[in-house]
Amino acid sequence: MKCEHCTRKECSKKTKTDDQENLSADAPSSAQENGEKGEFHKLADAKIFLSDCLACDSCVTAEEGVQLSQQNAKDFFRVLNLNKKCDTSKHKVLVVSVCPQSLPYFAAKFNLSVTEASRRLCGFLKSLGVHYVFDTTIATDFSILESQKEFVRRYRQHSEEERTLPMLTSACPGWVRYAERVLGRPITAHLCTAKSPQQIMGSLVKDYFARQQVQEEMGSAILVTGCGALQMFGWATLSPKGGSKQTRMECWCNLSPEKIFHIIVAPCYDKKLEALQEGALPALHGSRGTDCVLTSGEIAQIMEQGDLSVKDATIDTLFGDLKEDKVTRHDGASSDGHLAHIFRHAAKELFNEDVEEVTYRALRNKDFQEVTLEKNGEVVLRFAAAYGFRNIQNMILKLKKGKFPYHFVEVLACAGGCLNGRGQAQTPEGQADKALLRQMEGIYADIPVRRPGSSAHMQELYQEWLEGINSPKAQEVLHTTYQSQEHRAHSLDIKW
Repeated sequence: MKCEHCTRKECSKKTKTDDQENLSADAPSSAQENGEKGEFHKLADAKIFLSDCLACDSCVTAEEGVQLSQQNAKDFFRVLNLNKKCDTSKHKVLVVSVCPQSLPYFAAKFNLSVTEASRRLCGFLKSLGVHYVFDTTIATDFSILESQKEFVRRYRQHSEEERTLPMLTSACPGWVRYAERVLGRPITAHLCTAKSPQQIMGSLVKDYFARQQVQEEMGSAILVTGCGALQMFGWATLSPKGGSKQTRMECWCNLSPEKIFHIIVAPCYDKKLEALQEGALPALHGSRGTDCVLTSGEIAQIMEQGDLSVKDATIDTLFGDLKEDKVTRHDGASSDGHLAHIFRHAAKELFNEDVEEVTYRALRNKDFQEVTLEKNGEVVLRFAAAYGFRNIQNMILKLKKGKFPYHFVEVLACAGGCLNGRGQAQTPEGQADKALLRQMEGIYADIPVRRPGSSAHMQELYQEWLEGINSPKAQEVLHTTYQSQEHRAHSLDIKW
């Protein structure tokens, strides 16, 4: 069986099935943890459906298909169950990071404000045994800030001999995978090298956060009763003279990345592919930044079958005991807002123009819009947003013919943007739930907007974690390179 858009004789994607025999029954409820009766109903395995097809041939290998099938609620509960057992060597610190586009889905689904939804989700996850719940907004800060600098550099270097523009965004894993696996060079040369928020969040959690946990304990004595429960964090036990019932413990070695199990809650299935594609990072001692991705819909299913009356909790931050008081987002109608922020930055840096309101103009359809900056009657900046693969294909065809007039394009695989990711706002039949999506768009629009870099901790992170804004470590942690495959002549002949 294959997708109608696929050019292969046999599609390598998972087929959609109504077979419920393979659903997971391994998920214990929070009620069970407290010794009460109750259990989760069977939870669906993660699948990439044919309806999620990115219209690229050979986009999911057989090996990746197996790995994708393991990224589901069963993997999450496997780690939760391991943490309940006495073998502390197998314990993990469970960290969940939530994408901002997922919160409107929970708010709409459970009829809550977005702040209430954030606290309800956080409280529920912690009732299951999750240790920390973050949002990915600060990782998006890094992604946007690095993209801003790269665009200005490309604009200044662009010439007929060295064509560095247009710059195409790199935050959407579906689009990036399509560019790498199908389009190849010269298209990948136009991809921004800044890593996506998910990739950066993985490094923040498994590198910066892990080190901070160690630093907080270094030099301080911890008194605990009983066995070495903290050995899971790599802490050594020192028995004081006199044989006290309490054991004095001090931190001697780092909380290593492999002791953290990092889960991303995201609106689309392509984030699962992105987690696999990250590979083992040298800076994380061979560990992947993201161990598992669960879609908003998968988490909502767990919540519906659990105890929604648990105590709400405030989102954690990476900075000690500080909490995230309010939910914020970046300036994008349904995305992380790379276009708006990069446009403002470029207008100021390149033309000394202050742009407060970014005005979008729909062209071919509502998912292809442009933003321009004029100076002295001349258009000096021309940006576009291209969402969905029909618009992406048109963009690529014009780019290859040299008839594409844009300096920058925010590219997203999903028509309607990230809010319309197939991991949320879907009917049981797998179609977009338009009523729910409209409600989510209204909720998302009301979330306060933050400027990238406005966090008081950003400069601290650049200096203390990355050793400077333009340091080799910042380049390694915040930027990536792309695979280049030979262009396949038929890949753009797909009928949309």
